[in-house]
Amino acid sequence: MDITALRETMIGIFGGWLQTDNSNRLGLTTLLFVLFYAGCNALWLSRARGTFPMRKLRRIAGLDAVEEAIGRCTEMGRPVLYNTGMEALTAATFAALAILGHVAAYVAKYDTRMITVNRYANVLPLAENIVRQAYLEAGKPEAFRSDDVRFLTTDQFGYSTGVLGVTVREKVASNLMFGNYLAEALIFCEAGFEAGAIQISGTNNANQTPFFIAACDYTLLGEELFAASAYLTQDRIRLATITAQDLGKLFLVGLMVLGMVFMTFGSSIIQDLMVLY
Repeated sequence: MDITALRETMIGIFGGWLQTDNSNRLGLTTLLFVLFYAGCNALWLSRARGTFPMRKLRRIAGLDAVEEAIGRCTEMGRPVLYNTGMEALTAATFAALAILGHVAAYVAKYDTRMITVNRYANVLPLAENIVRQAYLEAGKPEAFRSDDVRFLTTDQFGYSTGVLGVTVREKVASNLMFGNYLAEALIFCEAGFEAGAIQISGTNNANQTPFFIAACDYTLLGEELFAASAYLTQDRIRLATITAQDLGKLFLVGLMVLGMVFMTFGSSIIQDLMVLY
């Protein structure tokens, strides 16, 4: 295949609106993948709105243990501590808030006290509304305590100190940590261990995951944090988006494997096509 001639042909066709240099315009290869991914999303979302059977997610032990952790707090008469992470409104924080809704439903069901701590003020009203809604759905709106959804401070280690204070003073029996975490991850874990709490964690920060694995009873790995809300709720729309994402990953992995096979036998056609335009 004459890659040079094919590249010049592509530039002639798409040069006016797709990337041909170091500009920020979209490249043809990227565009094709985006179209593939969008098609997967549209297909599975249409299936989710019908009666098509959805895929089952594999078991995630850390999420299955949430009810056990809350039950332990109920038996001991001690509160749950829920930490929404160290970022403002990012993907990891939204994932933590989605899990919070599920945890709050259990807390309201068992009449267990839960203290939710937040580092950013713009996360506070979202967390408060999620917990309030859980109590409303449980038919116990009077049991909701707004003082238990707390904004501490935006300072990193000031926030860490505040969380440690809550952990010690309230004698929490379960420490749930989801979202993005930084250097304070092990500090939170040490405090929870000293308090004798069951600790369940999940973060998108791979640098902090080893500390959570070493210090917590259960830890969500990698993208389990972002799949958690679909796993807990079994919502068909959320399961559909997870399926579409997995298909996109399988497509890319398959392309890499195909490229390695071709390169092994001396052909660079896959590599050439990937950088064609």
